[in-house]
This record gives sequence, C-alpha cells and structure tokens, in this order.
Amino acid sequence: MADTSRTVLMMGNPNVGKSALFNRLTGGDAVVSNYPGTTVDYTKGVLIENGQEYEVIDAPGTYSLEARDAAEDVAVRLISENPGATVLVVLDATRVERGLYLALEVIERGCPVIIALNMIDAARERQITVDTRVLQRILGVPVVPTSAVSGEGARDLAGMLRKAQKVDIETVRARADGQFDTPEQSGGCTGCGGC
Repeated sequence: MADTSRTVLMMGNPNVGKSALFNRLTGGDAVVSNYPGTTVDYTKGVLIENGQEYEVIDAPGTYSLEARDAAEDVAVRLISENPGATVLVVLDATRVERGLYLALEVIERGCPVIIALNMIDAARERQITVDTRVLQRILGVPVVPTSAVSGEGARDLAGMLRKAQKVDIETVRARADGQFDTPEQSGGCTGCGGC
C-alpha cells in the first residue's frame, strides 16, 4: 500500500498564532521534539482532511530563511530537509507586511505555498482591512483568513491545503508591479490558480 501522507511545514514570524493554529488543525495531539544537536523544540501532529493524512510540523518562529539564532536555524533546516513539503506560511493579519518577506523567501525556494492570514478577528477589531483577493492574486497562492483563537477559517484552511501552489518569484514581482497575465475573474475564484 502506498504512503498517502503528506507533509505540511508551518512557518511564520514569532507571535503570529502559529502554534495555536497548529493545535486547531491537529486537535492538539502532538509530539514535541528537540531538533538533534540543539535545545530548540518543534512540534509534529497529524491532520486528516477529506481522507488525506497530513503530517504537520510546527517550525520555530523565524523572520527569514537567513538564520540569525538557533530557533531560526532549526526552521531553515526543517524546510531544507522537507523539500516536497507544502509550506503553510502564517501571517499576522494586523501586520501583514512583517510576514511577507518570509512568505516571499519561501515562494522563491519553489515550495508549494498556502497562506493563513491569522488573527483576522484582531484585525477587524482594529478596523484593519486586508484585501485577501488582491493578496492572493499577487502572490498566486491561496490565502485563507483565520483566527486560531476562535477557530474561524481553520476548516477552510485544512480543505485548501491540497491547493497549495508553486509560483515563480518573477511572476510575483510582475504582479506586484501590476502586470497580470490574465484578467481578474469574477465570482468565487480569486485567481491563485489553485482551482
């Protein structure tokens, strides 16, 4: 019988609610491990969505893929050691710009990516509006608004994991400059290509 599990590597800046979202996705049934040769922990759990089993790894928080401390070094090693993994980049909806650098670095590595725009409830409370359709269209990957605290969007995120996309970074640059190769679609699809 073929192995039908897939790996999802959760990455994001520290304090974006990544671990709380991990617990929502995996039900909190996780194994905490030290990365060999370090005192840095990372967590693994299992998500079963629509008959597909995912091994979910919650990497330590990092600001970039250029490690500056032991925790960031473990996060970078985890992405290097799991080349076929889907990378779930968790962004803070109240400070999207902070996490975009990491998201773009992950995209540039050629990984299939999906974005969780977490803390969307906090953004609403602060009257911060993030146009997820535009963000998704520019990045070319699915963007799912979530709140790890309330569980909002967690099921949608789990269902969208299979639609993670690899995107050429030059295409993202062109889209950021307003150069789109296809006209914006109407209706439910936002043009990330995950349909």
